[in-house]
Amino acid sequence: MITWICFTGVPAEAQYFDLNNGVKSSTLHFRLIRNLVVIKLKINDKGPFNFILDTGVGMMVITDPKMVDSINLQSKRTIRIAGLGEGDDFEAYVTPPLKIDIPDLTSYDVAATMLRTEHFNLSGFVGIPIHGLLGYEFFNNLAVKMNFVDSTLTVYRPKDVRLFRRGEKIPITVEARKPYMQAVVLLPNGLMQQCKLIIDLGAGHPVSLENMIKKHGLPQKFIAANLGVGLAGPIFGFLSRIDEIDVGKYKIKKVITSFPNDYDSTTLKYMSVSRDGNLGIGLLKRFNVIFDYPDNAMYLKPNAAFHNPFEHDMSGIEYYAGGEDFKHIIVSRVEPGSSADEVGLVKDDEITAINFKPVAEMSLEEIDNIFRSKDGRNLLIEVFHDHKYDRVILTLKRRI
Repeated sequence: MITWICFTGVPAEAQYFDLNNGVKSSTLHFRLIRNLVVIKLKINDKGPFNFILDTGVGMMVITDPKMVDSINLQSKRTIRIAGLGEGDDFEAYVTPPLKIDIPDLTSYDVAATMLRTEHFNLSGFVGIPIHGLLGYEFFNNLAVKMNFVDSTLTVYRPKDVRLFRRGEKIPITVEARKPYMQAVVLLPNGLMQQCKLIIDLGAGHPVSLENMIKKHGLPQKFIAANLGVGLAGPIFGFLSRIDEIDVGKYKIKKVITSFPNDYDSTTLKYMSVSRDGNLGIGLLKRFNVIFDYPDNAMYLKPNAAFHNPFEHDMSGIEYYAGGEDFKHIIVSRVEPGSSADEVGLVKDDEITAINFKPVAEMSLEEIDNIFRSKDGRNLLIEVFHDHKYDRVILTLKRRI
């Protein structure tokens, strides 16, 4: 999942969170679902609501239009939003400052952009109701330590943060309300390139490199892919691997990398900061991480997942959770030439069982892990197709 957001007409006043008086730190639990960090919060004494923590978002976004009534907004104004993707600009609301309740934290002048229509289908992607995205305001005044092993984050005032032993300090800059860092990328053609990357918790991939196709072409082995969704629609491109990315002292090999289609001049004008790509949670979750915007630093310490190989879906199926209970697995796209394409699966088919186990008894992460588990593995897939149930043998195939 990739989410790029560009706002026009948003307020520039200070918007931030702070720990309550007498509290030196606070630990919250999050859920890591399909490479998205989900926390609970209340707004104007209503909720709780599920929000995704996303450092790639410059202003809090409410993605569920139905919340316009439930959080008792007294006033709102309309703005135009430009999103990267295959579509047009559209309208949204800017709320007045909201009362946002997160344990041990107080919000100060935090407003939000509220979408008038649901563009992301984040709830379907994650498999639980998702109400919005929380970004810059959560990080700009505090130090936030994220432990991806036990799914906790601890919030400190920067002067009180407990740093990692034997961790690595990565200098960052915060520009246009988003964090950036430098990394060295080794491309398959042997070229070493210094890259400026946005640090993007809301991007599920490990790495994305922009404008690389025109400069260097694609690596020899790649697949076409829907790389995610922007506010204006899907973002298309290719998936391949880079030989290595160096993040501080850490050298990470054979990383699956997204290569979006080259941006045109119309798209580039919405990027207020020039960059070469982004570093997503598919790589960040291999570390425990401290974000310290006030000190212009990010701290990394490898965790137990650091040496796990990078694998991509081997089925060729893109899917989402449908229905009121999110228990229906609906095919949204089938990659041409993939295993799913070869056995005849098509868009809007419903997967009902995998190896005789009903998908209603499985989480989306379990299904993801099955589809990226082993090259050559045979799976018995039950699907509802053309008003009848069929069973097919799908053989997983590593394509990159």
